[in-house]
Amino acid sequence: MDIKVQFGGGAELLFDNKKHYDISLPSKEKPWIIGDLLFWLKEHLLKERPDLFLQDNSVRPGILVLINDTDWELMDTVNYEIQLNDCIMFISTLHGG
Repeated sequence: MDIKVQFGGGAELLFDNKKHYDISLPSKEKPWIIGDLLFWLKEHLLKERPDLFLQDNSVRPGILVLINDTDWELMDTVNYEIQLNDCIMFISTLHGG
């Protein structure tokens, strides 16, 4: 399944400083959900400090997740079933000072 994953607001620093990835997720029996994608990202793309991206089975507080420009809170968060060509964006709202 082909999707786009984007990072912004500093989240890209955890992913080799790349803001955009075109990803082909492998086929599996059950539909891909965002929760599955988070762990796939951790295993395949996350380069450093997983604690700054993930907390328990979700993203850390302070990371805004958009699915096709819609807040994932409106789309069942980690349980959203990913669709072909979805664009999933992770934006960090945490900034040092």
